[in-house]
Amino acid sequence: QLQLVESGGGLVQPGGSLRLSCAASGFTLDYYAIGWFRQAPGKEREGVSCINSRGGSTNYADSVKGRFTISRDNAKNTVYLQMNSLKPEDTAVYYCAAYRLLLFTRCVLSSGEYDYWGQGTQVTVSS
Repeated sequence: QLQLVESGGGLVQPGGSLRLSCAASGFTLDYYAIGWFRQAPGKEREGVSCINSRGGSTNYADSVKGRFTISRDNAKNTVYLQMNSLKPEDTAVYYCAAYRLLLFTRCVLSSGEYDYWGQGTQVTVSS
């Protein structure tokens, strides 16, 4: 059974950091792009960042550029999202998702492309 499980969410003060993890089971991530999305209460889900299958290409939403970094460890079948300089507007449920992607192709932040989704992890930025 293909499954993605997020972890690492929590409560953090503005300016703080968190690292989210997305662990895959039931399939290998080697040929999949992984994206992080978030959804705040009353708002639509938005793409945050994605990384292609070999990790050579990444994509970020303008709102997180320079603060968030996505990375992957295919040996551990895990993708990470390092979030620094967090702001209250980063508060949301964060989801990871996967879709099969040709090697060396850039990933996209369109949720409709993604086939597999995790259950989400809550990130709250508040003093």
